[in-house]
Amino acid sequence: MASRTQSSVARVLGVALVTAALAATAAAQDIPRTASGRPDLSGTYDTATLTPLQRPAELGGRLSLTEEEAAAIAENEPVALAAVFGIPPDRNIESAPPSEAPPVGGDGSTGAAGAVGGYNTFWMDRGTSAFRIDGEWRTSIIVDPANGRQPPLTEEAQARRAEAAGFFRPNTGTAWWLVEGGLDAPGPYDDPEIRPLAERCLLGFGSTSGPPMLPVLYNNLKRIVQTDDHVMILVEMVHDARVVRMNQEHAPPEIRSWLGDSVGHWEGDTLVVDTTNFTDRPALGGASRNLHVVERFTRIDADTLLYQFTVDDPTVWTAPWSGEYVWPASRDRVYEYACHEANYSFQGILGGARILEQDVREGR
Repeated sequence: MASRTQSSVARVLGVALVTAALAATAAAQDIPRTASGRPDLSGTYDTATLTPLQRPAELGGRLSLTEEEAAAIAENEPVALAAVFGIPPDRNIESAPPSEAPPVGGDGSTGAAGAVGGYNTFWMDRGTSAFRIDGEWRTSIIVDPANGRQPPLTEEAQARRAEAAGFFRPNTGTAWWLVEGGLDAPGPYDDPEIRPLAERCLLGFGSTSGPPMLPVLYNNLKRIVQTDDHVMILVEMVHDARVVRMNQEHAPPEIRSWLGDSVGHWEGDTLVVDTTNFTDRPALGGASRNLHVVERFTRIDADTLLYQFTVDDPTVWTAPWSGEYVWPASRDRVYEYACHEANYSFQGILGGARILEQDVREGR
């Protein structure tokens, strides 16, 4: 049986062969280039897509959708998006709704609406269609394993996920952690440092900043600024900025960050970015400090990038996994994302927990 390293190398080589073919095609086209002759990747791209990261299990090994299936996904998006937030279609109303507070105990909405009245999906933008590569509508971003899904978790990762799940419950309007564990039991809202990084406006959610850089519910613009020595990728969400150092060695292993340490080099007309040195809380959900990501950016034409990646984290997944999707150019601009400066909800989250705890302590 091939070792994990050998399998990982084989995957990367496989991706490299595909990319090389695409790069050769791109080279024959009139693509923009820098003064040094490299493909010019600079520009703004809208990475929103209705194609999911993981393929729906019922599609099995199908890599592509029919035209009819792709059209149905696009047509059904308003209903599907409302369902994510637990908003019935008849309540997905226009903005400026009635200003009354939701009833005691919540209004019954589920999902991200949190039972407190998410009234519409105006601010959400997952895109308008699935994406196509070589004329095929893809069923998932993940292409390896062949079922389009992440490999099974290791036993260690399963145990960590089960432990973490115990701290996430539906909003019932009670301090359940005190009810179940006693008046001195620790809770999920005891300390701002234990709340998710995205909730604290420190890092974009859903691995939008990556790596790998994945599409999320909204704010999917990416702006690339390229020089011979560095490539900067500005992410619309939480204004995360990745700086790729070209033709350099990785930083020492004791120097770590949420976005990792990214170094790049060119393989023909493809920019290859290798990232290591993550902290214990990378942007990629579930990943660990052992995460290793290899990304490939190839300009298909003057208006499109092909983005490919391979993820390897042996303490989380039992095998590496790879994906790809296109980044279409956009005329939109990346404006400031002032999340932390206006994050009054965070004060409300912690303050609300103190009120619920007081209710339990006073027997209310």
